[in-house]
Amino acid sequence: MSALLAWAVKGVKKPAPTCCKEPTVLELRPNCECCDKDLPPQADALICTYECTFCRNCGENVLKDVCPNCGGNLATRPIRPQAKLAKDPASTIRKLRPGGCAGAAAN
Repeated sequence: MSALLAWAVKGVKKPAPTCCKEPTVLELRPNCECCDKDLPPQADALICTYECTFCRNCGENVLKDVCPNCGGNLATRPIRPQAKLAKDPASTIRKLRPGGCAGAAAN
């Protein structure tokens, strides 16, 4: 009998994997990496899977929805509810690509 089935037969709840006990939250970066525009947590911003962050104007018009850092697509950054920002605040560390939009568009 498999270990998973053995848990079910005994009626015992299998403990959650250790990876799920402390969820990692999305890093809400404070600026566009292309033009350095301020992007507060509620701003309309775009991100890639590595959390590279861009304002919608740069993401769509300059980068054409492709992250210049990893080559992945850009998607709308989700909004963290105001009540959750107290527990999981947005990042204050600004990141800017060398050359800004010009450096990004050249890739």
